Order: sequence, then structure tokens, then C-alpha cells
Amino acid sequence: MIDIAQQIGAINRQVVIATVRDTESVVVTAERRYPAEVTDVWSALTDPERIRRWFMPISGDLTEGGQFQLEGNASGDILTCRRPDFLSVTFGSPESVVEVRLTPAGEETLLTLEHRVPLAMAGSGAGAFYVGPGWDGALLALALYSDGIVAEDPVVAANTPEAQQFCASSIDAWQAAVEASGTADQEAIVAGREVALARFSPDLVS
Repeated sequence: MIDIAQQIGAINRQVVIATVRDTESVVVTAERRYPAEVTDVWSALTDPERIRRWFMPISGDLTEGGQFQLEGNASGDILTCRRPDFLSVTFGSPESVVEVRLTPAGEETLLTLEHRVPLAMAGSGAGAFYVGPGWDGALLALALYSDGIVAEDPVVAANTPEAQQFCASSIDAWQAAVEASGTADQEAIVAGREVALARFSPDLVS
């Protein structure tokens, strides 16, 4: 059993609308600390044999300029791979960009994940509901893996009743982040929340 409240509280979340490379974009940021050195966290994020142990199977040319495919999930291009602290990829479409930065923080590593898409695609800051809970689940899975807790099948583990309860709490946390950002009206927030619950916590939706 995981302490859902503790795990939710371990992640810092932010939603902003900003101009990035001349494009007005919704920028979703999640941060979490890990009790490991930067090189170890980097390895867990980039070694395909380690990735499959906490996230999902991955294939492709996993070098800068190459492409990746997550089994049954998104594919993309590897834009930048700067060992051991910066990774940038497209995720699902060329306009959807994920960046991961690793920063030493004492005896820990601060992982900062930023996912940005054009505002024209996301509609508003409520677009955070479509990606934020999923990244929360990934950050949780990486934390459990770092603690030596390895699921037989991480994809199955991500859909258990406990994982769906975590996702429901994650959706609450992302709602708070969107509301605090002032980047979406209430109608968009309600609609985004409903979509997120159906996607990430389907068995909890009545």
C-alpha cells in the first residue's frame, strides 16, 4: 500500500501560459525529488532495460536525433539528449514537447518535467488535465522503483484500484493548480476534470 496523500504532496505542480519559441503555449510542470544521484536517475530515465521495469517497454533509436516508441503508447523524436541532466522529446505529435531536467539537490536529485503544447491545441490551461495526472503516475512509479519496489508489470500496476485512487487525487491536485493559474474558466475545468477521471480513474467514475 502506498501513502497516497504523501505521494501526492511530494510533487509540485504548475500551469502557465507562456510564449515559447514564438508560440503561445500551455506549459505544465511537475517536480519531484529522488533520493539518488543525478547519474542514477538519468540511467533510470534513459536505459531501455530500466525504463521497462518502472514505466513501459520502449524501442527505437534512443539517441539524439532518433525516434522512440512506447509500447501501446506515444512515440516521438529525441530532440536533445545531454547526459546526464537534460532530455527533450516530442511526445505524440511534433507540437507536443516534453523536457526533463535533473538538478543535484544535496544528496537528492530534483527532477523537473515540463510538457508544453500550443495554446491553440490545448484550448486553455485545462489542457493540464490531459497530461498532468499521467506524469504524476510516472513520477510515482519512478519513486517506487527507486525505493526497490518493482512491479511484475508496471502497465498493469498503473491500472490497479490503488493506482486509480492515486490518479483521482492527482486530478484534484491538478485542478487546484489550474485554478490557481487563472488560465482556464470553470466550464473548461469541469470538462477537463471529467475527461481526466474517465481516462485515468475509469473504475471510479459512476
